[in-house]
Order: sequence, then C-alpha cells, then structure tokens
Amino acid sequence: MASMLMIATTAVPDHLRGALSRWTSEVVPGIFVGSVSARVRDELWQAVTQTVGNGAAVLVHPAPNEQGYAIRTAGTRRRVPEDFDGLTLIRMTAPPKVKEMQSPS
Repeated sequence: MASMLMIATTAVPDHLRGALSRWTSEVVPGIFVGSVSARVRDELWQAVTQTVGNGAAVLVHPAPNEQGYAIRTAGTRRRVPEDFDGLTLIRMTAPPKVKEMQSPS
C-alpha cells in the first residue's frame, strides 16, 4: 500500500535530485513529495544515504507510533532527531567552531 513521504535535501548532487524526481515531485527546490510503497521508499532512502556526500537529507513518512510519522536523517546537520520514550524530538547541536588565527606577538 502506498503512503505519502517527504524528503528534504540540502546541497546534494544533481544526479540524486534527478533520481528522486523520478518517483516524487520537487514542490520547491530540495523538497520532494510523493506517494510510494514502503519498498520504494526504503530503496530511495538507501540511494540518498549512499550519495548525499557533503549535503544533508531528511525523510519523513507515516509510521504506527504516537506521532504518526517517523524521521530519518542522512549527512551532517545541526538538527538531530532523538527518541525520548517513544516520542521523537529534535535536538540542536552546537555550531562548528572556527579556529581563530593567532597573530604572532
């Protein structure tokens, strides 16, 4: 049975966007929405995780839990889903620190 999914991408290769657009609609740049079977969803997500490179991606799809959906992520990002007693919440991580250049004294 088909169910709706949403994949949000950031800075991913163009060929990945092309592959996603074969099964979904890119409603705004980087946001893909579609209705596919669980098998197709899992195959698409496997392709995303293998080719995300330095970019990032988030998959949201229906799930039989209290919230009614599940979240999967790939790549590095500041927002990280965390499970708290069956409830998925989003944790923000600290921004990466830039090493300061020290001038010779």
